[in-house]
Amino acid sequence: MSTERPTPEEKQQSVPLLKKLGPGLITGAADDDPSGIATYSQAGAQYGYGLLWSVLFTTPLMIGIQIVSARIGRVTGHGLAANIREHYPRWLLYFIVSLLLVANTINIAADLGAMGSALQLLIGGKSAIYVVLFALVSLVLQIFIPFPRYSPILKWFTLALFAYVGVVLVVHVPLEEAVRGALLPHLSFNREYAALLVAVLGTTISPYLFFWQASQEVEEQRATPGDEPLITAPQQAAANFKRIKLDTYIGMTFSNLIAFCIMLTTAVTLHAAGITDIQSSSQAAEALRPLAGDFAFLLFAMGIIGTGMLAIPILAGSAAYAVAESFRWPIGLGLPLAEARGFYGILSIATLLGVGIVFSGVDPIKTLLWAAIVNGVISVPIMAVMMLLAVKPAVMGKFVVGRKLRLLGWLATLVMAVAVVAMFALM
Repeated sequence: MSTERPTPEEKQQSVPLLKKLGPGLITGAADDDPSGIATYSQAGAQYGYGLLWSVLFTTPLMIGIQIVSARIGRVTGHGLAANIREHYPRWLLYFIVSLLLVANTINIAADLGAMGSALQLLIGGKSAIYVVLFALVSLVLQIFIPFPRYSPILKWFTLALFAYVGVVLVVHVPLEEAVRGALLPHLSFNREYAALLVAVLGTTISPYLFFWQASQEVEEQRATPGDEPLITAPQQAAANFKRIKLDTYIGMTFSNLIAFCIMLTTAVTLHAAGITDIQSSSQAAEALRPLAGDFAFLLFAMGIIGTGMLAIPILAGSAAYAVAESFRWPIGLGLPLAEARGFYGILSIATLLGVGIVFSGVDPIKTLLWAAIVNGVISVPIMAVMMLLAVKPAVMGKFVVGRKLRLLGWLATLVMAVAVVAMFALM
């Protein structure tokens, strides 16, 4: 009888596909939050098929930059903020984390407002009550459910995105026109087009996704007996890099498929009907009803709520990871409240500030699109620092990212920078 222990590669091969999917799938799905739905809806309503190309174009860039963030977390055993803290000046760390905290809080407010409006459309009542309810449910799940049990809950929330595949199936799509619009884009050089393009890029390649996926790789590693950071356990590298690649490819492709479906749906319904000013996801759902029917409206509205329940904890959680790592506080959804009060405190403050913004009278419709634009602007310095970390032997040891990932990561950074500069120049 053989007494040899299975290698990490053999262990990974015996794991079912669904269990291999985790940080990448959840991160990708969270990218299609209510703010993202509003942005994609506005793109489809205003320009028809004219911005479908952006979803196809950003898919490989999104995959590349997210694999880089996942590798940093898995190799070092620390999140992005902790690595920035160790290798760069404190002012840069505080600058980046402050930007992330502000952007995430605005995004939380936008998402909560959209979720409240969507539920109001479905069952009536007061959206303000629903906003508070969604925020409290999200906090309770994060604070009181241990990470090994909470992670599968987030996976189940990703199923909400299939609502948008369902919407495409119940509306008539002129296939030839859609393919032509996606593959042969008509570019416009004006302020509105540039701002919306930055919003699409910002909601597709968002800073909170980088911080979340890196930190979730650390959480998964700490929750798995025998797993160590790859810099101290290089024998585990091949199996984990293969898993990260599969997880991220599926997660980001799934994310952009849903974005494509949302943009396509609003192009063939709202844009075709002359409705070109859609600035919130709930507004898109309501406008869709007379054009595509009650079932399409129901799917669209329910998708807003489901994706919001996935996105809110990730927005708040990524901010909490970044702040807690900056000050060396105990971190992680795997820790009880008593051991990680600072971490859970930031998580709660970000969520409650989001509720406060909703109640402050700030226009939630404008907040949605501005959240995406802010994400697009602040992505540039964060991506640049992340790429510098990924090629630094002092950070990654012998696991510095290779030529292909370097190319994709820097290309993604350059594309974001050019889009942002163009937007400000046209303004």
